[in-house]
Amino acid sequence: MFRTRTLLLFTTLTFLLSIPVLSSPSTFSSFIMAAPSTQDSSLAQAALNEILTRGAPILGADIDEGVGSLTEWMASVPGETKLVQMNLPGTHDTSTWNYTAETQASLERYTGPLPDSTFYRCQEHSLFQMINEGIRVFDLRYAYNPGNDTIGLHHAQALLAPTTSLSDVFFGLYTWLSKHPSETLLISLNHESGTGTPSDAKLQEMIYNLFEGDLGRELLLQRFDYDMLPATPEYAQRIGIHLGPQAWTDNGPDIEIVYNEKGEKAYIEDFYAIPPPDDGTTESFIRTKFNATTAHLALASSPGADKDGLYISFASAAWVSGTDVTPQVFALGNGTDTPGMNQLLLQWFKEQKPGRFGVVMLDFYDAVPGLVGAVIEVNGNGTKGKL
Repeated sequence: MFRTRTLLLFTTLTFLLSIPVLSSPSTFSSFIMAAPSTQDSSLAQAALNEILTRGAPILGADIDEGVGSLTEWMASVPGETKLVQMNLPGTHDTSTWNYTAETQASLERYTGPLPDSTFYRCQEHSLFQMINEGIRVFDLRYAYNPGNDTIGLHHAQALLAPTTSLSDVFFGLYTWLSKHPSETLLISLNHESGTGTPSDAKLQEMIYNLFEGDLGRELLLQRFDYDMLPATPEYAQRIGIHLGPQAWTDNGPDIEIVYNEKGEKAYIEDFYAIPPPDDGTTESFIRTKFNATTAHLALASSPGADKDGLYISFASAAWVSGTDVTPQVFALGNGTDTPGMNQLLLQWFKEQKPGRFGVVMLDFYDAVPGLVGAVIEVNGNGTKGKL
């Protein structure tokens, strides 16, 4: 079972094999933690700066942006607390924060014409800013970058940053974690099938090689398979929690996945395609989603809940075709008389007794002050009143 003091990011050392400026998985850990010579230190810092610059369209430009009272909130949690017994705020389609109309227009030569950028954008803050503001679970969607030589980040057809690779992003997250040893990150990694790029054995091998080796203090929520790789010992290693695409049913309000030989389970609410309500109003769309999410949150905290189960609730929803109900409208309402998921959830969490509600995946969390703190404070395991 995974614990907050023993597991950090799901790819701390192993993904470094694919980074050309470093020679081996052990290079980065020594480069971050050891005391090298002045010359080596300068070279290491230059290499790190180069990677962080490449990663900036996803990571953000400043590793300390947003530092505040929630930056090291896990330091207040007793060390014996299991992650499955905690409430962890996360972001859905984490990497979309920088996907503006201008970004979309600049990338049209790769993607062709796409619907409005607001249909794809689900966040406003960079990854570094998210972590510093208390977010601990990331939802990353990968596929090939242009040229099919590196792995990039996508949301459906939308390419998010063609010069940023997945390994650049993980490198940046590990750099942050090296500065904040009390903290833990969970990464949900899912292949984005709607990009028009190939899904082939080469891509799976690149992902596999990203994660081979000693994972140490790391955790992956693996939403993909290695079904195109040979069934040989060379490709036998599996890491993290496998929540495969066949088991993760599409648009499911109550998904159960057995993820290991011990029979441990993940319980997931991922009801994102909201059917039109009878009255067709924005309020009814939001209320339908809110009811599904809070029902799952209540299940996680109920007396009969699986105490060792991993509960994940998505408070996000997709654009409703033919309407102006975008992910932002679901999250924040119409800006006048109809509150969104985030306002409703803030009030809902404030009304709850301390308990285990699990992972809560949010869109546009930053637009409702106090929401992330409310998710954390209802943990009831040492965080209440300390944030």
